[in-house]
Amino acid sequence: MLTVHAADAVIGAPDGADSVAVDGGAVVAIGRYAELTAARPQARVRRWSGLITPGLLNAAAPALLEAAYHPDPREADEHGTEPLTGDALTALGMDDARWGASARRGLQRMLRHGTTAVRGPFTRPAVRTAVARSGLRVHAPGPATDAASLDPLASLPEPGDAFAAALTVGGPADLAVFGVPDLAALRTEGAGSCTATVLGGRLVFRRS
Repeated sequence: MLTVHAADAVIGAPDGADSVAVDGGAVVAIGRYAELTAARPQARVRRWSGLITPGLLNAAAPALLEAAYHPDPREADEHGTEPLTGDALTALGMDDARWGASARRGLQRMLRHGTTAVRGPFTRPAVRTAVARSGLRVHAPGPATDAASLDPLASLPEPGDAFAAALTVGGPADLAVFGVPDLAALRTEGAGSCTATVLGGRLVFRRS
């Protein structure tokens, strides 16, 4: 469905651009809200407060999904809410079904941090299946990261270093919205300030 996502600014776009028009899974225009909506009066409009950026790439995804357990909310009293690693993970005696369920929860948490792409490879079949079904883009392996974090911005000097790809007309409609006024604030607040994630044109996360 033709949709215009409007915010305070679009990072990486010409000065004054505050909106991105999306049709299906592709970006069809980037520019000023008034211009985009005047040319597309039939478009649905989603208004956001803050910045629209390209979706983020989580380079630590293999460690987060294959070497950590993301507890079910129903297990919070026993296991807490943060990923379990090391001895705590070993004590769980993980099987394929549990790895798959953990990966699905981990992927949902990534979407809540503006992630639209991950680096592979993934060696556990259940995790590979979960990643494939999530729709997240899978990038080739790259340099090792200093620490595994659900926040792709945590170990990088600049937010732009975590962008999965530039937002371009004709390119995939993978974008994130952060409730901050500028990149300096995004660097400070981190990806936990994400208020919406769009993957292939679909709104896959919206903070309530």
